[in-house]
Amino acid sequence: MTKVISKLYPTYERAQAAVRDLEAAGVSSSDISIVSNNSDNWFSKNGSPKRVDRDGDGVDDRAEGAGAGAGIGAAVGGTAGLLAIPGVGPVVAAGWLVATAAGAAAGGLTGGIIGALTQAGVSEEDAHVYAEGVRRGGTLVTARVDDRSAAQLEATLERSALRTGDLRSTYGKSGWKTFDPAAKPYSADEVRRERALYQ
Repeated sequence: MTKVISKLYPTYERAQAAVRDLEAAGVSSSDISIVSNNSDNWFSKNGSPKRVDRDGDGVDDRAEGAGAGAGIGAAVGGTAGLLAIPGVGPVVAAGWLVATAAGAAAGGLTGGIIGALTQAGVSEEDAHVYAEGVRRGGTLVTARVDDRSAAQLEATLERSALRTGDLRSTYGKSGWKTFDPAAKPYSADEVRRERALYQ
């Protein structure tokens, strides 16, 4: 029996490290999905990451992370693509969850990311937090794992993930209740400010 686990990360680099941890623990790349905010155009249209220097130190952040990492598509055993999600804006997405979200977005269904997550088994409450987190610049990793190893793998992912309850509370302080697919996506500057809060 399989279980779906999801965690949100403040940057793509941290999410990429989490994907490597999952793969090292034996999770097949075909069972991992990643959705990353692309409002600052860090991922180019030709399918390869641009030079990423969010901290402004002149060094590509991806190289600073965990050494020479695979590209987003390679990290999850597939091709990454650009997708527009209502309320989130442009994202880079790869993996099994993407087909569901892409189908919903292409069909004009609002909240495609919420539907994809809940259909996969994520609670609706958490799905709203994850969607809002991606809207604000985060990167979501979702994996299908064996039920027997789910607790251990979830603990592994927790190490560098943002805590869903903390995010819900932080977002709520500004009046947020649920993800709004009709909301205006965050600008690149707004995303940079949000990411800086969690560094």
